[in-house]
Amino acid sequence: MAVEYYDFGPYKIHHSSVFHTTDLSFAFVNLRPAVTGHILFSLMLIKKREVKRVADLTDDENVELWRIAHKLGRQLESYHNATSLTFCIQDGPQAGQSVPHVHIHILPRKNGDFENNDDIYDLINEKEKELKRKLAVDLERKDRSLDEMAQEADAYRKFVL
Repeated sequence: MAVEYYDFGPYKIHHSSVFHTTDLSFAFVNLRPAVTGHILFSLMLIKKREVKRVADLTDDENVELWRIAHKLGRQLESYHNATSLTFCIQDGPQAGQSVPHVHIHILPRKNGDFENNDDIYDLINEKEKELKRKLAVDLERKDRSLDEMAQEADAYRKFVL
């Protein structure tokens, strides 16, 4: 792997959690998944240009974001024997965006995974708030280990070759 860490807003994502990269993007497993298979997909801009909001994307970046999200979503749905997908973008702080960088949450969904389908958004928001609090203050974390995340990323690397 060419880099040890990927920049995700102000945070660093260890390369072992990243399972897919292109010239403009990378996908990684989630530290606090809302459902099994919940991943994050972000743009990785070569020029290190910070892209906080969807409106800040160039046309090429927008096409790349959705082209790869489409591909990864289809593969995750199949891999997890899911029947649907939730694609979630929190575009700006008032929309719940806790990392100031454009990214898509991709969540494989199954029948009955939530009593009310829209409860997934409340859970995503709560996970984001928990993570922000944990990152802001050094409290005991209940995050997945780097090894757990690396094992999941290894499994996903096999289907995105």
